[in-house]
Amino acid sequence: MIKVAILTVSDSRSQRKREDASGQTIKNMLDADKFEICEYKVVPDEQKDIKKELTCFADEVKADIVFTTGGTGLGPRDVTPEATAAVCEKMVPGLSEAMRFEGLKKTKNAMLSRGVAGIRGNTLIINLPGSPKAVKESLEVILAVLPHARDMLLGRGHK
Repeated sequence: MIKVAILTVSDSRSQRKREDASGQTIKNMLDADKFEICEYKVVPDEQKDIKKELTCFADEVKADIVFTTGGTGLGPRDVTPEATAAVCEKMVPGLSEAMRFEGLKKTKNAMLSRGVAGIRGNTLIINLPGSPKAVKESLEVILAVLPHARDMLLGRGHK
């Protein structure tokens, strides 16, 4: 079972002004036979809050994979990629590149996504966009490789 934590980054959602449809989309897409959601939180677009939760999910909760949703655009408060990079020891650019590449087939706006992916300890952290539609399209691209990624992180090698 792959332990997953979900972090929604949104000022309006953290203030309960809007429903967290993006976080729910992630939950709905994860096969319960393969993935266990061990943590779920919503934080405002504040780098210190994002870093704190990512660090907790990796170091204390020991999640295998952390998905973030939101804060990856060009807005003045979009700081999720910077917070993610600050807590990661290694980056995994192929995941973000694949999501953007496939996203471009549907909308030119995909090139504006600044999401990143990286590793902290044995945890893979992946930034997803903030809209439910973009979350779904992005996760569809990478979902199949995540069990292998987790095995590699744990030193289990290639299968």
